[in-house]
Amino acid sequence: MGTRVSEEDLTSMDDRNHKERILECAKELFHKYGIRSISMDDIAHHLGISKKTIYQHFSDKDDIITLAMHQATSEKKNMLLGLRKQAADSVDMMIKIHQYIHTNFDTATASLVFELQKYHADAWKIIQEFKYGFLAEFIKEDLQLGIDQGYFREDINADIIAKIRMEEVTMASNDQIFPKHRFNHHEVSNSILEHFIQGIVTERGKKLYEKYRNVLEQNVVNKTNEA
Repeated sequence: MGTRVSEEDLTSMDDRNHKERILECAKELFHKYGIRSISMDDIAHHLGISKKTIYQHFSDKDDIITLAMHQATSEKKNMLLGLRKQAADSVDMMIKIHQYIHTNFDTATASLVFELQKYHADAWKIIQEFKYGFLAEFIKEDLQLGIDQGYFREDINADIIAKIRMEEVTMASNDQIFPKHRFNHHEVSNSILEHFIQGIVTERGKKLYEKYRNVLEQNVVNKTNEA
C-alpha cells in the first residue's frame, strides 16, 4: 500500500513548484534581456500568471535575484567538485576549470555581472563570498596538490597565486581592458592561462601541460574538420 500524501503536503509541493517555475523563468529572462529591463510584470506575463501570485513567493525582484545567485553559486560549487573528481592531476584540474569558464562564458554573462555589482548589493555579496571564499580556497588546494605532486614550483605562495588566478579570469572578461571589438574573449582567456601555467610549473609539470595542450589542440582540429 502506497504512502498517503496529505492535503497540506500537496499544497506545500505545489508552492515549491510555483516558486521554482517563477525562479527559472526569471533567470531565463534576466539572461536574455538583462536584469534591469525585466520587471515583475514581465515575469508574470511570460508565465501567464498574476503578479500577485509572484508576490506570494517573493517579496520583490531583489528577492528573486538573491535566490537565483544562491542557486547559481551552489551549482558552480557542485560542478567544480565534480571536475575535481574527474581530474587526473592538478594540471588537468587547472585546464578543466579553464574549459568550464570558456564554455559557460558569454557576453550576456558579463553584462549581468556588471548589473549585479551596480544595482543589487545582496546578490553581488553572494558572488564575492563565493569568489573570495570557496573559489579562492579551491584553487589554493589545487595549487598545493600540484606542489606536492611535483608539477608546480615549491617556491610559489599558493594563497597569493590563487588570488592572482581569480583576478586574471575576471580581467579576461573586462571590456575596458580587452574590448570585444578588438579582442576575441577565448583567445584572451587561453593566452592568460598559458602565461599563468608557464609561470608556476616545474619542468615535469611543463611536459605534462604540453601533453594536455596538444590533445586539446588536436581535438579542436578534429571538430573543425568534422564541421
